[in-house]
Amino acid sequence: MRRPGLLPHGQHLRFSTALLKASALELAILAGHLLLYPSGIRRERVPQARAEPVRLPSATAERPVLLLHGFIDNRSVFVLLRRTLAKEGRQHLMSLNYSPLTYDIREAAERLGRHVEEICERTGQPVVDIVGHSLGGLIARYYVQRLGGDLRVRTLVTLGSPHGGTDVVPLMSAHPIVRQMRPDSDVIEELKEPAPHCGTRFVSFWSDLDTVMSPLETAAVDHPDLRAQNVRVAGIGHLALPVHPAVTSGVRQAIDSDEAPARSAGSAAVVA
Repeated sequence: MRRPGLLPHGQHLRFSTALLKASALELAILAGHLLLYPSGIRRERVPQARAEPVRLPSATAERPVLLLHGFIDNRSVFVLLRRTLAKEGRQHLMSLNYSPLTYDIREAAERLGRHVEEICERTGQPVVDIVGHSLGGLIARYYVQRLGGDLRVRTLVTLGSPHGGTDVVPLMSAHPIVRQMRPDSDVIEELKEPAPHCGTRFVSFWSDLDTVMSPLETAAVDHPDLRAQNVRVAGIGHLALPVHPAVTSGVRQAIDSDEAPARSAGSAAVVA
């Protein structure tokens, strides 16, 4: 995508207007999220485990959906998405809070793996779907691609996750996990390595006005061995991805779909 300064005058004006609208929406979402943030600090109530898990036939079994938030955030970011999925009949909706003091993506991915195992044992389901926002999507991808999590994760949906690394917010590089999100980090290099047997479906949503992703396309999965579909979302920013109705609808379709994308990033779709 060309930078604004390289666009013709008319296109530059439209870009500036769209960016202004997206920024105003981001501020409104941030204000609302700050109000909800305290409610997401409390630990999620876990349903009491069954003595003997009920195992339904695979054709009718409902896969659990695990929601994983981004950097310096918590599960409250998924309030609207969770409500939408619940209205669609999803019963096993869960989230995992990880501390802002988490310093290593690999360790966070290992913890995610243990949590997934607990969910499968508690629900009697062999696999789960994961929706990760920002850093949460990168942690989930590391678990799936590098720690054997593809045996447990059927579909991984990422929302504005820096799959190729991002160069923004240089002043925050003092935090180790931010350095791991840089394009030249060891973690990003590991994710570029071959993964010919990875069976998880990837669906990545990336926004054309996401100021946290640099370059913008870094939020798309670009790996020849992964079954990935990349969906470009027009006109919204980073914080809007977990709450925008079009994205919410796309997430629901992604985890309901039985179609397997080809092993390529492919052409990006557009959500208006």
